[in-house]
Amino acid sequence: MSADPIDTRRLDHYVSTAPFDPYSVEQMSPEQERYFMASQWRMMWWKLKRHRLAVISAGVLGFMYLTILVSEFLSPYALDSRHIHHIYAPPQGIHLFSDEGFVGPFVYGYDYELNMDTLQRVYTVDKTDIQPIRFFCRGDDYDFWGLFPANLHLACPSEGGTLFLLGTDRLGRDMLSRILHGTRISLTVGLIGITISFILGIVVGGIAGYYGGWIDNVIQRFIEVLRSFPELPLWMALSAALPVTWSPILIYFGITLILGLLDWTGLARAVRSKLLALREEDFCTAAQLMGASPRRIIGRHLLPSFMSHLIASATLSIPGMILGETALSFLGLGLRPPITSWGVLLNEAQNINVVALYPWLMLPVVPVILVVLAFNFLGDGLRDAADPYR
Repeated sequence: MSADPIDTRRLDHYVSTAPFDPYSVEQMSPEQERYFMASQWRMMWWKLKRHRLAVISAGVLGFMYLTILVSEFLSPYALDSRHIHHIYAPPQGIHLFSDEGFVGPFVYGYDYELNMDTLQRVYTVDKTDIQPIRFFCRGDDYDFWGLFPANLHLACPSEGGTLFLLGTDRLGRDMLSRILHGTRISLTVGLIGITISFILGIVVGGIAGYYGGWIDNVIQRFIEVLRSFPELPLWMALSAALPVTWSPILIYFGITLILGLLDWTGLARAVRSKLLALREEDFCTAAQLMGASPRRIIGRHLLPSFMSHLIASATLSIPGMILGETALSFLGLGLRPPITSWGVLLNEAQNINVVALYPWLMLPVVPVILVVLAFNFLGDGLRDAADPYR
């Protein structure tokens, strides 16, 4: 029995009059090609740019790290300049207008007297004493990076005037200048410490994850023992063991080494867990069959597969080292004068009675908070950008 003829009029809507191009499916637009052919780092950068808080934090950190290159130039005074007639002087505000109209950037001078009941220096603003602020001027002498003598400053007080934007301490030293100098020490402690921790974590974690077996068991038990010690007391004990006869620069490197040697365990475990999973992949087996050494397999094939995650983890570890140095120096067991860091500056704010009278002594805690928050936000952004499932 023959089938009924097909009514082609019902199939007109399926017919295309356009010429057939067999390669049209494989062709991509320039935008599609740019996206699908992008490298892992480029895609990570695209995702990071959408994390506005992380980008702002990166800008703040970049600016602060740039300031450490020219700390002496940015400081109104030299690090150890003392003003014996302005001990515990309060911050001076910057003004543009006086009673006579626009004057330009200036500060008002001080008058002070000693309160014989509380022995507190009481400063009052003298609005008749207008002290203009000079810019790109010659001021206190200093050694740029301890190497080249210079005396150029971004801002200076007027002749015979003062410029204490954040007040002074018990020796009459400008707090703003000391905070700017302390930024160099506190921020570099985190960078050098995380470099030591990063190297140890990758090497030890890579060995444990690649070889496994009894080598992995020994390393994991050692890490567990090390992590069982309370962190801050262990820092304090090792810092107290540093000889008092060491020079300030040796103390600086000693504290940095202590922080780096005690902070690698978390990174080592992350590397180990990643390598345990990746060493069973086909590309690792192919490298082994081609005769590649374990060092080459780990360094050229396994680690690059999750290097973005390692960078995010390292970024989140830097604030811990900065806080560690600050805590040790605050307790008097870390860096010691004449080295100046944020923790050393906060050491003078241990007495609550002094802080109640002169609250600006707590101002060094502000950059600590800003840097820690910025690193945490940047680390969160990097971690999200490195996540392949987002």
